[in-house]
Amino acid sequence: MGVIEEKSVTLQPKQFTQDVKIKEVVAALERFAPLPLQDEYDNAGLQIGLTEAEVSGALLCLDVTEAVVREAVSQGCNLIVAHHPLLFRALKHITGQTQPERCAALAVKHDVAIYAAHTNLDNARGGVNFEIANRLGLQGVRFLKPAPDGQSGSGIVGELAEPENAEAFLRRVKDIFHVESLQHNSLLERPVKTVAVCGGAGDFLLGEALRQKADAFLTGEMHYHVFFGYEQEIQIGVMGHYQSEQFTIDLLGDVLKNALPELRLVKTKIKTNPISYM
Repeated sequence: MGVIEEKSVTLQPKQFTQDVKIKEVVAALERFAPLPLQDEYDNAGLQIGLTEAEVSGALLCLDVTEAVVREAVSQGCNLIVAHHPLLFRALKHITGQTQPERCAALAVKHDVAIYAAHTNLDNARGGVNFEIANRLGLQGVRFLKPAPDGQSGSGIVGELAEPENAEAFLRRVKDIFHVESLQHNSLLERPVKTVAVCGGAGDFLLGEALRQKADAFLTGEMHYHVFFGYEQEIQIGVMGHYQSEQFTIDLLGDVLKNALPELRLVKTKIKTNPISYM
């Protein structure tokens, strides 16, 4: 049976900022990335907490872990804004057997609210994939697979300012996203100009990238068998899920800073990637 950790947490006094309430933070996030944009399997939105509570500070992160909850408490933040939902599947009990159970119990104990902007932020204009494109310097960015409304969609596609040698392009991706081990298929023998992107697990969009004649397709995760059969057709690059989405923290910060400049924002200092590399 799991045990809910009772590690000591150094507390900073909560300094509430001009009566900003959780519901105002939620409204700002959902104006940028409305919840109806999320995929049907998802569970984005407010997961723990009361909307009328005042915010002493918002801790921004990619994943909610016990260490992140303790960090929020130690920084005097009573709100965590994450990309990945803590409560992705329903909890039937809270006994400390799983990480979500332990995190939820710890958050409730310390009155820390948790909000997740997940696939709604992936699919929003200016969202996660646009942030990746910006880091790569892509131009003429548009949705790779637009939704019927044309204002949202899956993935993006754009052009490099100048064509790049495939190996040089992949090495630049590796440097920008601090990728410990970048996976790719055989190097493309023509220059890379048009690039399709999907942060996280994006191999479902490879076919769309091919249809739009992209020279390269970048994503965070891809199944083994999907790599086969595209030699000299498209340059595939797989960065890692965490690596592809790590700058979402900066995106969340920009959205909230623009909407609520008085809100105190703290970016996590904890690297939550659960995968290690040898």
